[in-house]
Amino acid sequence: MINPKSTDVVIPLDVKKIRADFPILSREIHPGIPLVYLDSAATSQKPESVIESMSDYYRKHNANIHRAVHTLAEEATSLYEDARSKVAGWIGAERPQEIIFTRNATEAINLVAQTWGRTQLEKGDVLLLTEMEHHSNLVPWQILAEARGLRLEFVPITGDGELDLAALEKLLGLKPKLLALTQMSNVLGTVNPIREIARSAHTAGAKVLIDAAQSVAHMKVNVRELDVDFMAFSSHKMCGPTGIGALYGKRDILLEMPPFLGGGDMIRKVEWRSFEPNDLPYTFEAGTPPIAEAVGWGAAIDYLKRIGMIAIHQHEQTVTAYAMRRLREIPGLTIIGPEAQKRGGLVAFTMEGIHPHDIAQILDSVGVAVRSGHHCTMPLHQKLNLPATTRASFYLYTLDEEIDAMIRGLEKARKLFA
Repeated sequence: MINPKSTDVVIPLDVKKIRADFPILSREIHPGIPLVYLDSAATSQKPESVIESMSDYYRKHNANIHRAVHTLAEEATSLYEDARSKVAGWIGAERPQEIIFTRNATEAINLVAQTWGRTQLEKGDVLLLTEMEHHSNLVPWQILAEARGLRLEFVPITGDGELDLAALEKLLGLKPKLLALTQMSNVLGTVNPIREIARSAHTAGAKVLIDAAQSVAHMKVNVRELDVDFMAFSSHKMCGPTGIGALYGKRDILLEMPPFLGGGDMIRKVEWRSFEPNDLPYTFEAGTPPIAEAVGWGAAIDYLKRIGMIAIHQHEQTVTAYAMRRLREIPGLTIIGPEAQKRGGLVAFTMEGIHPHDIAQILDSVGVAVRSGHHCTMPLHQKLNLPATTRASFYLYTLDEEIDAMIRGLEKARKLFA
């Protein structure tokens, strides 16, 4: 999490002014009922600057990249590679070549499993995950484990929804080849101490992959300070478009990995029965990439930098603390996960006698958008003995008044099911 230095001057967000940047936030869901969007952990809304950047690309610069010398192609290539540099700078990567564009964070993790994993792991090797992982950081390793005869072990969570760090130290005694874990749980909200965990994992000889899909949009994340080997994340949760994500990898490790997909642009030379792969990062970017989406992602980074990540993080902590305080006023409601100061901007909960899907439908009837279900964490919900939860998630554009609207909707649900 962010701990501003005493010399940092953080100006509170002018949230109402920020909301004017997001066209969708002005719409009505039902006649006379404004949208209250509390589902940013699933995907964030997009500011006008991001929408316009993509429209401008298609209007003025649309061409394929890396393949031609005409003006449009050179402009498109420049925009695409400029976006890569912005992503690299956003996470503190040493060089842009350590950023591989993918479709999403899920594909980034699969890329590591199917390239690094298939060449570096052998039968009997241990992979260490945690009990709070999203399916995207679980199923790829299950597939690989079945194919290669690997052993999966899991760091348990405590009753407060935090990682059991004592159990982690014991499991590291198994000498795992990889520790793959989320930086911020999409259900518990827990923010894990990645720097300390990575240090312990490296001492035990393990590589470290973090799923940062939930974290990079909400706090400063610096891969060199964390000293992780891989990091997977995506654009659409940080005000950017869907359809593009990235894998960060340390250069020396990426150079040892074989290509993920075969096709155009990932090659330097092709003969009838062999090929020579291209340089980083193009080794892993076969075919026409998501060019407009990269442009939009770059615009999203520009937007968030103008707002300021410390201010965004502090706003979310304030909103989350307010939401948890209001939720605790409702009889029969149970919040899942740790206290507000130990979590990111989301709260998952249950209400006695009401299924989460019913809660979500009633909230939608009053214009409040939340998520219900297992949130792609079925094993975690089984661990918690819950079939599903309702999740409200917040971002830089969330108002306290929107929390109040959710509370009124939950009171309506409680009365309907009384």
